[in-house]
Amino acid sequence: MQALSSLYVERREKLETGAALDGNGKRAGFAIYYGPLHLLTVREIAKALGALRLPRPQLVDLGCGTLAAGAGWAVAVREAGHPVELLGVEKNGWAAGEARFTLRALSLRGTVAREDVLRFEIPARAGALLAAFTANELDDAGRSQLLTRVLEAAARGADVLVVEPLAKKNLGWWSDWEKAFQGRGGRADEWRFEVALPERLRLLDKAAGLDHRRLGARSLYLAGAP
Repeated sequence: MQALSSLYVERREKLETGAALDGNGKRAGFAIYYGPLHLLTVREIAKALGALRLPRPQLVDLGCGTLAAGAGWAVAVREAGHPVELLGVEKNGWAAGEARFTLRALSLRGTVAREDVLRFEIPARAGALLAAFTANELDDAGRSQLLTRVLEAAARGADVLVVEPLAKKNLGWWSDWEKAFQGRGGRADEWRFEVALPERLRLLDKAAGLDHRRLGARSLYLAGAP
């Protein structure tokens, strides 16, 4: 968990090579600690945005990892009484397996496609797209391609939510994405949520010398065109 924290905060350039999931220890730390934090964070963002009724039920989580972030949005939609079906897109085999476990554990409808996020063809029936902690792990060319594709999906009617950490280090591209979203009627936000962590998560947090009683993230949100 401490090694992952160092990667996310101080050595983000290594994320492009898949360093966050390099080795059983980091994989376990991500699955039992950072994954749940991402779920809680995205759930709170979706609720704060009022993004609880999708134009169409399918929610596509691009670069989903263990599908925790997509599950956070899906759980918020389900809690609001609306239909939702998850489609996770993840090229890492271990993470794709964990994503399928997430679907079963939370009784969510959906599937996982083991594909590269930049080669994946976004379904025309997608009602929402999520890119949570994904864009910053791509190179400049990949990010440019991803931006074009999510904006095209918004023009076809899909809601689009992008989530990244509050830390500005290595987020030099964010202002361009912010302008692109706002130029199409979208919004940019910074969030800080006071949360009561589940007991197991609270103990892990304390043991690792970290403090996530307050969750934070930045987001871009664009409601799909009618």
